This record gives sequence, structure tokens and C-alpha cells, in this order.
Amino acid sequence: MYSLLDQMTATRWPPLNRAVATAVIHVPAAGLVVLDTLDDRLAGHYRLDAVRGHLLERARDRDTAISCYRPAASRTTSLPERYYLTIQPARLNTRQSTTRAVSNTR
Repeated sequence: MYSLLDQMTATRWPPLNRAVATAVIHVPAAGLVVLDTLDDRLAGHYRLDAVRGHLLERARDRDTAISCYRPAASRTTSLPERYYLTIQPARLNTRQSTTRAVSNTR
């Protein structure tokens, strides 16, 4: 379906949606493989980094997810999106600190 949408429309987003769908149907790593093919097509667009951050978070790679959310937040012009993308690293850092504290008490 996403291949057909990609052929029929002039937008850049069907392949990005396909990456998310692939991650949901399979595993986040499979979606990341699809994202890697979009680097040239969507270079510098905040959505590419935002989706990559989300999939990395789902793959439990918090540090790399944080490194994707931050540039995504700085590049969007939408204030609600900027707010959402800005709080993701803080949320992940808090969760990571809590996990470490719990691990240290065992």
C-alpha cells in the first residue's frame, strides 16, 4: 500500500509512514532499516529524526533516541511539536535515572 501511495503522490511522507508501519508489524529495528533508506530523500527534515528517535526508544536505545529527538525539536517550526520533542529527552533521562537507581538497590 505504501509503495502505491509513494508512486501516486508527490509527497515525501508515505515512505516515512511505511517505516513506522514496518516497525509496528515487525520490530523497531526493521523500521529503522527502512528509515536508513530515506536519509537522502528526507535529509535535514525534523520528522526523520523524530521518527528515528521514537523507533530507537521502542528498541530501548535511549541514548541514541535522545540524540535524535534534540535536533528534531530544534528544526520544527510547530510549537506543539517542539514542546513534545523537547520533553522526550527529559522523559527518557528521568526513566533511565530511575531504572539505574532501582538496579543499584538490588
